[in-house]
Amino acid sequence: MITIAVDCMGGDHGPKVTLPSCQQFLDEHADAKLILVGLPEAVSSFSHPRARIVTASEVVTMEDALEVALRKKKDSSMRVAVMQVKEGSAQAAVSAGNTGALMAISRYILKTLDGIERPAIAGQIPNAAGGATTVLDLGANVDCTAEHLLQFAVMGSALVSVLSNKESPSVGLLNIGEEAIKGNEVIKKAGELLRTAAKTGDLNFYGNVEGNDIFKGHVDIVVCDGFVGNVALKTSEGLASMIGGFLKAEFSRNIFTKVAAIAAYSVLKALKNRVDHRRYNGAALLGLRGLVFKSHGSADVLAFNNALNRAYDAARNNLLDRVRVRIAHAAPLMVAEASTAA
Repeated sequence: MITIAVDCMGGDHGPKVTLPSCQQFLDEHADAKLILVGLPEAVSSFSHPRARIVTASEVVTMEDALEVALRKKKDSSMRVAVMQVKEGSAQAAVSAGNTGALMAISRYILKTLDGIERPAIAGQIPNAAGGATTVLDLGANVDCTAEHLLQFAVMGSALVSVLSNKESPSVGLLNIGEEAIKGNEVIKKAGELLRTAAKTGDLNFYGNVEGNDIFKGHVDIVVCDGFVGNVALKTSEGLASMIGGFLKAEFSRNIFTKVAAIAAYSVLKALKNRVDHRRYNGAALLGLRGLVFKSHGSADVLAFNNALNRAYDAARNNLLDRVRVRIAHAAPLMVAEASTAA
């Protein structure tokens, strides 16, 4: 049985979304259990033979500062959910709450894996090939060294190998051009590290990629710093909203645009569904000594259910062990580079 701890209070909608999603998830997975964490008045009414209620007295809001979430709200639903992983009661935790708070709490409670300096947020962005490109980091680390980007690539490879059944997924380094001479000094150094890692069999490094390659699907994984990654993520989310708004606008104009919109409706609707970020909801916090997944704060029932499914797949396929193995294999390269930098 796979057990997942759920922060039922997190996100913009809280229990109105998380509880129906939990019910749907349990109905779909006979080999799964859930630990529902939240305020007693919010979660006590939920009943399922494979669900257990754990109460918390506090909630981390989307506006809470990290200091408040980490130091003052020690009995928050977010923290209690992550503690279930720490104590071995659950294999993974899922929250739609404050991203910075979730990363800080998870890092404080679970600690980082040996060989990892900074955890990263890895999520999927839909691409034109009909699948999704895994991008990391998506916002946890605004400033990164070349060594951090190497660590992200190794961890991302483990994630994609689990979720997509690709033993050797391709990795691209986000840059302003494909040539090795392009980019700033950090990116150039990262390219050197990734090429070395490819020679030692630690990575399947494709080379430099540009921003449009994320959406073309030329590689399975794109590595970048958190500032750029978060911008790319928000751009992707805006695309689906733009298409939906276009459909609505065309149907509300005149008879000619209505006829044209009707003729193209099936194609546009299929495109809207393909780029719908809800289908890819659930970003992994990689590099921790436990599995934690972040749902989008505005997630609806469909989106949050997908986040639960990603956590389930990661736990069922031993993502944590696979990350450890890949990090251990690449350790000689990482240690050598760290010593050189020092």
